[in-house]
Amino acid sequence: MPKPRRRAWISAAIFSFLLSFFLTAAVAQTKPRARDLGVPFDGTPGPLNAITDVKGVEVGHTTLISGAGPLKVGVGPVRSGVTAILPRGKDSNDAVFGAWFTENGAGEMTGTTWLEDSGFLDGPVMITNTHSVGVVRDAVIAWKVKRGVPDQEGYWWSAAVVAETWDGYLNDINGFHVKPEDAFHALDSAHAGAVEEGSIGGGTGMICNDFKGGIGTASRVLDPKDGGYTVGVLVQCNYGDRDQLRVAGVPVGREIPENKRRKKDVGSIIVVVATDAPLIPTQLKRVAKHVTLGLGRVGSYGGNGSGDIFIAFSTANPGAISSSGPHQLTMMPNDSLDPVFLATVQATEEAVINGMVAAETMTGIDNHTVIALPHNRLREVLKKYNRLVK
Repeated sequence: MPKPRRRAWISAAIFSFLLSFFLTAAVAQTKPRARDLGVPFDGTPGPLNAITDVKGVEVGHTTLISGAGPLKVGVGPVRSGVTAILPRGKDSNDAVFGAWFTENGAGEMTGTTWLEDSGFLDGPVMITNTHSVGVVRDAVIAWKVKRGVPDQEGYWWSAAVVAETWDGYLNDINGFHVKPEDAFHALDSAHAGAVEEGSIGGGTGMICNDFKGGIGTASRVLDPKDGGYTVGVLVQCNYGDRDQLRVAGVPVGREIPENKRRKKDVGSIIVVVATDAPLIPTQLKRVAKHVTLGLGRVGSYGGNGSGDIFIAFSTANPGAISSSGPHQLTMMPNDSLDPVFLATVQATEEAVINGMVAAETMTGIDNHTVIALPHNRLREVLKKYNRLVK
């Protein structure tokens, strides 16, 4: 599992060294996931229960953690990073059909106007903090130029897709600590297989339902009679009201009221849906819309200040963007999409909870501390409501 990248400042050298040691040790261990704690979920997950169950998808992170104590803009403390999702992996130059949807627009996802009009996602999806969207966008373009090949249509330009959520409660967000090399690292280190979750990558400084949030992922495999396709979801969760949090239908947030920091839904969530089902852009738009129902299951109501923005893509129909003549495409009939919609809802619900379960208590700027969702309390509450699996 890749180790987080860190930067050190002389004024916090000792703290940074100790933090580096313990963080590396924590990442090296296998963290429990929601199912390991006995949380019941519907549907059949893929082998990894991750977005990378969709063949070809790769995920990479750059994690920036350094400093402690009072905020000094431009110095730290730093709790931020970048996450990269590559639909066909970093070695592919082939675009995928894609679409996006915004439930509530208090946020940003660049590149969506061309995604909407063209129906193609040509490159990675990047996620970072709110004030680092620009530098990450430019870095993606530089990364593509460095690789020395135009896109499949022959153009030397890019409408890079970069999304954000705000980590300014824990991170020196106005210090602009995310640099181009951090985006390069997330892209170059992207890999298939298990996906690191919790306080990592773009999710490092995030808060979810007033607990520590971050990156989470899950997947569902459709029944063979429905095509046997895979739907994978990755979230960067930084939204939510503690009192509204529900896990497997249980009002967990109200049952764990201590150490609250927020009084309302403040933040955002970015959701990436991948599938190998042969879907065209209009169908993927419908898939992206169904993310809202998965978030509703865990208590989201799309608060006014929350940027709830989703993107969906299909790895089917390789070569569809090529400019060499007409293409024959494969697509599911609309009347067969219900299992894909259901899988999206189920995987979104579990991805959010996985992100919260994997996250650890974190202290950031001005000694702001956000507690992790306590595993033992979660189990106790589920047991109280007769929802604990084991």
